[in-house]
Amino acid sequence: MQLTRPPPPRLRPFVRLMWASSPDGAPAERPGAREHVLPTGGMHLVFRLSGPSLRLFRGDADSLGFTVGHAMVGGTRSVFYVRDVSVVTRSVGVMLQPGAAMALLGAPEDALAEQHTPLEALWGADAGFALERLQAADSLPRQLDIVAALLEARLASSAAHGMHPAVAQALARMSGASATDDDEQAIAIGRLVKQSGYSHRRFIALFRGMTGLAPKQYARMLRFDRLLGQFAIAPGRPWVELALEAGYTDQAHLNRDFRAIAGMSPQTYRRAAPASPRHVRIEAKD
Repeated sequence: MQLTRPPPPRLRPFVRLMWASSPDGAPAERPGAREHVLPTGGMHLVFRLSGPSLRLFRGDADSLGFTVGHAMVGGTRSVFYVRDVSVVTRSVGVMLQPGAAMALLGAPEDALAEQHTPLEALWGADAGFALERLQAADSLPRQLDIVAALLEARLASSAAHGMHPAVAQALARMSGASATDDDEQAIAIGRLVKQSGYSHRRFIALFRGMTGLAPKQYARMLRFDRLLGQFAIAPGRPWVELALEAGYTDQAHLNRDFRAIAGMSPQTYRRAAPASPRHVRIEAKD
């Protein structure tokens, strides 16, 4: 069972979506099960309320992996990561808006990008207290209420104010551009720098600090997101059609990007037929 909810009004500039999940019935164990988690272009704050600590792997060939904890921040990523899914757990979390990390977590997005960070490293003892409160909550709606209250309290005590105006303007233009405006977005990004009024170096630093990614990386994530959205609507369509509509120059361009971002080919992804477009079950390595 999963419950999703938009954030309360005060949190909407900082939080995109709130969610809580709990397995139906007794949690099934699937020894050795792993999945590729594909990037969303955003940052996630997650509390794991049951089961073992989150275990990640440094790639498909890694047989040992490493644990992160029960409360963690998943930073913005430009490529997939591999996680253990051998036990279904109860969890609650939020997807953050760009620019929210400093206000809610106390660190900029680029310091947290491309990795998972234990929440204790950012919130100190408050992370443990938050986890205890959530574990004691008796329903998914109550868990979401507690998360909202925790984040509102963090926001009230923060001196940070969220998104930098120049980056907000750039993100609005990038998200609103059509797939065919600029295949590689290089010219568009040059225009964004000029419109910002900052030097190229300063604009890139601001953008990274607010999103965790450089503008070209972020544009690449937007294009990949369009592709997955189109595939979810019409999974039987030829990849070349989906590629061109999403903004790839040709299917070879799609294949290169897809392998780099998802860790598999588009054909392998289609055969896997994931129930959730960003969570793809893979076979465990011996």
